[in-house]
Amino acid sequence: RFCLPLVLASLPTMATGEEIAPALQDSWGDFWLFRFFVNAAGYASILVPGYLLIQYFKRRNYLETGRGICFPVIKSCVFGSEVKSVHQEDGSLPPRAEPTESSTARQVFKLLFCATGLQASYLTWGVLQERVMTRTYGATETDPGEKFKDSQFLVFMNRILAFTVAGLYCALTKQPRHGAPMYKYSFASLSNILSSWCQYEALKYISFPTQVLAKASKVIPVMMMGKLVSRKSYEYWEYLTAALISVGVSMFLLSSAPSRHASTVTTFSGVVLLAGYIIFDSFTSNWQDALFTYKMSPVQMMFGVNVFSCLFTVGSLLEQGALLESLRFMARHSEFTAHAVLLSVCSACGQLFIFYTINQFGAAVFTIIMTLRQAFAILLSCLIYGHTVTVVGGLGVAVVFMALFLRVYARSRMKKRSKKLPPGETPVQKV
Repeated sequence: RFCLPLVLASLPTMATGEEIAPALQDSWGDFWLFRFFVNAAGYASILVPGYLLIQYFKRRNYLETGRGICFPVIKSCVFGSEVKSVHQEDGSLPPRAEPTESSTARQVFKLLFCATGLQASYLTWGVLQERVMTRTYGATETDPGEKFKDSQFLVFMNRILAFTVAGLYCALTKQPRHGAPMYKYSFASLSNILSSWCQYEALKYISFPTQVLAKASKVIPVMMMGKLVSRKSYEYWEYLTAALISVGVSMFLLSSAPSRHASTVTTFSGVVLLAGYIIFDSFTSNWQDALFTYKMSPVQMMFGVNVFSCLFTVGSLLEQGALLESLRFMARHSEFTAHAVLLSVCSACGQLFIFYTINQFGAAVFTIIMTLRQAFAILLSCLIYGHTVTVVGGLGVAVVFMALFLRVYARSRMKKRSKKLPPGETPVQKV
């Protein structure tokens, strides 16, 4: 009868892979798995009543029988106002606008603007993310300072600003008539919140370079989710590059030296959280891809997802009493306030740069820019925060990025071949 309490008491220490002093383990609230279930319970308190309401309106056939001032709102949230667009060639993005007659210098300037905006936004975001989650605030000669612990509050900060930016953009620019039922955004929103939470929380247990490489390897679960959710088929070269990415990531992770500093130790908890991030993020991208079969712009998607993200996170924070505690932390540490605000600004601006870059130059150019960003992020993190990479680990990083560039090259070649083929003829798959 004494075994269960002993096992439960030892779980936080086992999960982190490091010995934690009792003074540092304040309560079960510091254990990431406990916080995960508490957050999930908060989201469920909003999701379950919403699901029951949706089922009620559908069973009642509210679309035909409903009347009154609430009818337009309920119709938009539960039923939508437009059928799917089945003729859309690429469900994930609207057709890219072909550039009109413009000088080469103008196009080069646009490309430099996009590349600079993406690199500045996401490199700054990465550096700040590691700073907020791994360093203390208010440290003095006599006081070690305190760390910010609530990853969900950072997710809320990012989403509230993204929601505001997307809302203003939709209000000020012409957008397609929206037809998707609003509740369908909640699925992508929930998985997006959980993936972001896992991403922030993982930095407590793993190094930032490890996290970046794990993001690069999410190609594999994205393909698996694509087959499961969207029934997609993939070319042979896509499986080959996915396997190369797996080999490179494995080389990097297995090359970790035992004497490495504690901040760069890859622990069991970190691996589990990274797996959670990759799984949730893979579902998000595939569910959004399915939603794009409705006529909508990427900014409308950004707005719809962030509406529910704000609702879920603020509801969960209020239920836990964590919102006031996080605001008190901001009041105590002005440096943290600046970092959290700048983190949110970089996240929102980065999303807008993504939409603009893909619209102007296509997905291939965007992928190359973001792949280079991942390499720069690892270099910048090693320079600023002192992470070390072994020779085998460096070789693994090189294999990962070689596979990513090979993937971009193969995809562009396949697109060119498909354009040259006569109508009705399909390209032959080759290794």
